[in-house]
Amino acid sequence: MTEESNQIEYWSMPPAEEIGHLVESFWMLTNKSGKPLAVTVLPDGRIDASFSFGDRQGIVLLGLESGPSRAEIPPDFTLFSISFRPLAATYLFKDFLPILTDSATVLPAGFFGVPLDGFQDIEQFCAKLTENIAGMVKKSIDARKKKLFDLIYATHGSISAGELSEKTFWTSRQINRYFRDTIGISLKNYCNIIRFRASFQHIREGRLFPDENYADQSHFIREIKKYAGVVPKELARNKNDRFIQFSTLPPA
Repeated sequence: MTEESNQIEYWSMPPAEEIGHLVESFWMLTNKSGKPLAVTVLPDGRIDASFSFGDRQGIVLLGLESGPSRAEIPPDFTLFSISFRPLAATYLFKDFLPILTDSATVLPAGFFGVPLDGFQDIEQFCAKLTENIAGMVKKSIDARKKKLFDLIYATHGSISAGELSEKTFWTSRQINRYFRDTIGISLKNYCNIIRFRASFQHIREGRLFPDENYADQSHFIREIKKYAGVVPKELARNKNDRFIQFSTLPPA
């Protein structure tokens, strides 16, 4: 991030292989600027469990973002988060289903089996939570669901419902019901978010044309504006690092 900006420091660690189908990353974000920082958070297709301490102590489960959302990062504030793949919803958060888009649910303080007395660094946070998350999964993962998400991620969301149905031996109606019952949106909408996520990375690199499976340039611009609130050219400019997509932030 730019120096003016924001003095936001971001660290991220990948999950251990044993929980990689449920967790995308563990991350930590700190605002060291001494002043509140206004940002626009962009959708990236993940469910986040965010841990905060001190006066703001607690764990909040955040549903997928369905569009751009404005937020303010308080001064001298540190946030630890786990970004989950939607597959985790059924196996870790079944009592909170559906985890609706743009929702925030306060989890019990002991939900993950760790005391909320703070963490020293991202390595400690990742190590403490990894074993506990693995132990929370009480039944084997449905191979169809795992393959479903593997296909979506491998194609950046550019795969048809028919092809997913054929390759997972699951009807389109069953797939859509599963998505709505777990994360509150359709398969198509979820795939569109994943495609936007991949496109944002391209836009950051200055490529203002559709690299992913958009019908044409007009379709590309409409979809980017839907999820970012601005057209690709303005998003690429990203003045003062206003737009944040946590999954694509460079680590400190």
